[in-house]
Amino acid sequence: MKIRAGILTISDKGFRGEREDLSGKVIRELLGRLDSQVVKYDIIPDEMDSISHKLVDWADEGTIDVIVTTGGTGLSQRDVTPEATLAIVEKTVPGIGEAMRIKTLDKTPMAMLSRATAGVRSKCLIINLPGNPKAVRECLEVVLPAITHAVEIITGVVTEHVVRKEDKP
Repeated sequence: MKIRAGILTISDKGFRGEREDLSGKVIRELLGRLDSQVVKYDIIPDEMDSISHKLVDWADEGTIDVIVTTGGTGLSQRDVTPEATLAIVEKTVPGIGEAMRIKTLDKTPMAMLSRATAGVRSKCLIINLPGNPKAVRECLEVVLPAITHAVEIITGVVTEHVVRKEDKP
């Protein structure tokens, strides 16, 4: 299955053209490991309404299977990406954020400060990543192996869980 992806960078400085979007480039590179095509890309400011509206627009139009956001998952006052995401999703997928934090905690104690979340809206998986390019790489590498299967389930391509030989007790 070819996955149609959107990359949404949330950055005040990036939006104003004051910072190159290195994190978006890392996401594009890593999504290239999947059978995927990036069909949407944008940089928007750290504003709750802007983030929510963009996620709703992209998810509801039906042309994207997964939206990967970068930025706005920390503790600063302007970091509102998780709140904007949780406000619009129909289902949360807590295991994605949990897995990223658990695996990257081995690399830095700052991983526990990430508030990255994930959820589903209109048959579209939405995954929040941190804004730092190194953290983006580390986090996305953790969840990348599950993205295709998640999209297959969400879109109805897979309706049953097949027990694989390696999953048997």
